[in-house]
Formats: sequence, structure tokens, C-alpha cells
Amino acid sequence: MRLRILALLALITALLSGCGYNQIQINDEGVNAAWSEVLNQYKRRADLVPNLVATVQGYAAHEKEVLTRVTEARAAVGGIKATPELINDEAAFAKFQQVQAEMSSALARLLVVAENYPQLKADANFRDLQAQLEGTENRVTVARNRYIDAVRVYNVSVRTFPNNLTAMAMGWKPKANFSVDNEKAIADAPTVKFDNK
Repeated sequence: MRLRILALLALITALLSGCGYNQIQINDEGVNAAWSEVLNQYKRRADLVPNLVATVQGYAAHEKEVLTRVTEARAAVGGIKATPELINDEAAFAKFQQVQAEMSSALARLLVVAENYPQLKADANFRDLQAQLEGTENRVTVARNRYIDAVRVYNVSVRTFPNNLTAMAMGWKPKANFSVDNEKAIADAPTVKFDNK
């Protein structure tokens, strides 16, 4: 009888050790940490943009449309509640991604304004803010890449056997990841021209 109880305990231990529960929890925490860093970098960018806009406004009042778009994009970014639940809601995540893409587009237009008006580039404050913005965009990219990798690890853990059985029993599903809105648009390399034609 005692031998049967020990054999049953050994069998239960073996089954539980291979269920993947702990690994899924570790991977979920990795996703949450990576997502927090993405939000941290987006927050840094949102805080930096008003300073950049204020500096540029002093030098390029006639480019009000571009500056207005940047301000509107920042307001849209600020209007989305970035909570940990966001990564579990595909529709909300897609909206968040769209708003961040609009912000990136508006900032790209702002940088084009800087290229077209040399007096903006001559201002030390603008150059410093532009460098900070470029650094922030790089940080956002790094944070997004880390999030993408964390989601990949998590999604693999909830989709592979035997972990998928535990994930199904607990109701865990693969998490949404960043994607490109228009893959065809980014397939072609940008054209760089130095002439005014």
C-alpha cells in the first residue's frame, strides 16, 4: 500500500513538473515587464514632444499645420489608457498601435520641416531636442523589439505541448504583438534626393 502511494505521488509530481505552469508565469511576467518598458518610452516621447514643438514654433510659425498635427497626435496618444489589460485586448491594442503610428508619422513630418528650414537646424536648442527625439525613437524601437521577443517566448510557451494543456485549462491565450499596418508601403526602400527637382 505504501509503495502504491509513493508511486502515485511520484507520478503526480512528474505530471505537474511538466505542465509548464511556472514557465508560463515567468514568460507572462516577461511580457508585462517588456510592455511596461514600451509604455515608459512612449511616455518619454510624449513628454519630449511639447518641448520640441514649442521650440520649433518659435522658429517656424508658418508651419502651423505640421505642428498642429504633432500636437493632435500627442493628444491622441495621451487619450489612450495604457494599462496592462491593453495587451490582452486585440482591438484596444490595435487602436494603441494606430495612435502611436500616427504620432511617428507626425514626428517624421516635423523632421522634414527641420530639413527644409536651415534656420531651425542652426538653433542649438532645436538640435538638442532633435537629438533627444531621435534617441527616444531609438529607445522606443529597442523597447518594442524586447516586447516582441517577450511575446514570442510567451506565445510559444502557451502553444507548445504539454504547456498548451495547462494554458487551455487556465484560459491563457497568445498575446497580441506589434504589426505593420501597410507592409507593402514599407517594402520599397525610400528614395533619397539631394536636388530640388
